[in-house]
Amino acid sequence: MLLGRVVGTVWATRHDPLVDNLRFMVVRAAKPDGTLTDQWVVAVDAVGAGVGELVLVAQGSSGRQTEVTKNRPVDAVIMAIVDDLEVQKRDWAALDQVEVKDLAR
Repeated sequence: MLLGRVVGTVWATRHDPLVDNLRFMVVRAAKPDGTLTDQWVVAVDAVGAGVGELVLVAQGSSGRQTEVTKNRPVDAVIMAIVDDLEVQKRDWAALDQVEVKDLAR
């Protein structure tokens, strides 16, 4: 899954009938602190997300497993709008070292 921010909308007047009534959004990948990266994806919006919202995007075959995208030619889908996000700020490498030392005893 990709954490990202909706930054735009895509319109396609001519398209395959299998994508009728789907809304395409441009999503830029985001780090947990909210910083945007250079990675982006066009995703079908299955949850009514808007520009500026932080979302979760499922990609690949998982992108075709929502009610909106089932059996459609979709590679990425916005399947959740993020309400809140918490990341533990720890020195995980140091924690791993402590655990390895404890195992060696």
